[in-house]
Amino acid sequence: MKKNIIKEILLLAVATFCLFALAACGNSQVSSNKEKTVKIGVTGSDDRVWNAVAKKVKKEGINIKIVEFSDYNQPNTALQQGEINLNSFQTLTFQNDWNKKHKTNIVSIGSTVIAPMALYSKKVTSLSEIKSGDKIAIPNDATNEGRGLQLLASAGLIKLDNAKIPTLKDITENKLNLKISALDAAQTAKSLDDVTASAVNSGVASDAKLDLKKAIYREKVTAKSKPYVNIISANAKDKNNATYKKIVKAYQSEDIAKEIKKDYNGYESPAWNYKVLN
Repeated sequence: MKKNIIKEILLLAVATFCLFALAACGNSQVSSNKEKTVKIGVTGSDDRVWNAVAKKVKKEGINIKIVEFSDYNQPNTALQQGEINLNSFQTLTFQNDWNKKHKTNIVSIGSTVIAPMALYSKKVTSLSEIKSGDKIAIPNDATNEGRGLQLLASAGLIKLDNAKIPTLKDITENKLNLKISALDAAQTAKSLDDVTASAVNSGVASDAKLDLKKAIYREKVTAKSKPYVNIISANAKDKNNATYKKIVKAYQSEDIAKEIKKDYNGYESPAWNYKVLN
């Protein structure tokens, strides 16, 4: 009799242990399933701020994985092909031009920063020192080429027609007969030894450690700057994704605004804080 009682107690103990083990495994699986990994494509060193955003959303069960690309042509292709879930590198104008040329349906789900383009030089210290026949470099992708030309126009170096996104063919006046060449955006900072001045995107300038205070001219932030606000992009089918909206909300916060100002030393500013851009 005693042996049977002991046997039953042991069987009950084993059964109870198994139930607890299964419950623990089940809870672990649920916890694991709750965490969602979101791959975000960036270019250059844009992951500095995204690392801070990742820490914020980690508390909500969102695991951000940063995927770095070396140029502006890769992140949208990767997004469209489903290799990443979001990207954060482009302006609205760049995105619109990309969609038109590649027949894609990529949309903005939120603004990030405004990053004024600037004109840098190792040979002159002011616009007035630029002389006839000098060489000027600008980015060669469609939207940044147009932006570079508009930068030169606003600096008074050239005049353009009314094209929405100007090209070299839209220059109507070039009194100094400047030799303007279009290069890959990533090469504009490297070209400074070979040209008089170069129009450089802020991210490229930051990575090249160009001194913003020594830029000879910089874009002004006005209502006309809206097309050049940087954005978080998704495929259109995901524009209402609740997880992605949480990421945008975490990004557009006061602590991330402070992080942007600290990390980029003025190269970039929180776009959502500019009334003129809203």
